Amino acid sequence: MPRETQEEKLREQESKRDFFCIVSDAFRVFARRSSATLGSAWAFAAAILIIIVWGATGPTFHFSDTWQLIINTGTTIVTFLMVFLIQNTQNRDAKAIHLKLDEIIRSIQHAHNEMIDIEKLSDKELKELAAHYEHIRAECERRDRRPSDENDDETSAA
Repeated sequence: MPRETQEEKLREQESKRDFFCIVSDAFRVFARRSSATLGSAWAFAAAILIIIVWGATGPTFHFSDTWQLIINTGTTIVTFLMVFLIQNTQNRDAKAIHLKLDEIIRSIQHAHNEMIDIEKLSDKELKELAAHYEHIRAECERRDRRPSDENDDETSAA
């Protein structure tokens, strides 16, 4: 009985989803599948083949303006649509990486938990944070210099 209740709840939640949620999920699935397909060697080979066929048909159409317009229009449309697919994929990948890094920061005992979600800081705040860590790095370099290193330098100079 509990399994049936869970399935009923899922069906109920599905029916309550708004149009934006449905479109967003459909686009996410489409973008992921398209990215996998269009990023393959076969898609690249198909694009090369299309260009070869287009170039080979040039003499037949006397290299006319219409012949050129076909490839220009096709590549413009494909480029326009690919921008959205690539951006969606990049946004999802970046968010997943940030969440994984946030979890690592949270799970390490001596980590600075204020580093979680720093991608939401302003550019000025990020620059200040970078300067702070640059200062820490420089301090560590100075502290880690061993006196024996300095003696070795003096000995080799003599």
